[in-house]
Amino acid sequence: MPNPENLIGKEFKKGQSGNPKGRPKGVKNRSTIARKWLSVEEEAINPITGKIEKLTQEDIITLQQIKKARKEDTNSYKALLDSSYGLPGQQTDLTTNGESLNIPKIEFFKSED
Repeated sequence: MPNPENLIGKEFKKGQSGNPKGRPKGVKNRSTIARKWLSVEEEAINPITGKIEKLTQEDIITLQQIKKARKEDTNSYKALLDSSYGLPGQQTDLTTNGESLNIPKIEFFKSED
């Protein structure tokens, strides 16, 4: 909840910026610039097939990661998995006064036994 004292006299007129010295209009952020350059195409050797193909920079980098992962580079493999499937979820062990909470297990998928 904002502190009301910090808001007194801070009302802005319509069209007035709250940060007049902020980023100038038209300046692109880093992710926009990265996407632009990752989409640039060039003819390159596909490190998996060995054939010359028209590939984006993103394709080239990803294929190089795959090639490294196939050579038992676990960091490359982990980076590919995190990129493809997202980071693994974290689990929290909830206890109270040294005793576990009795929380019923929720099943999202029915097993076909």
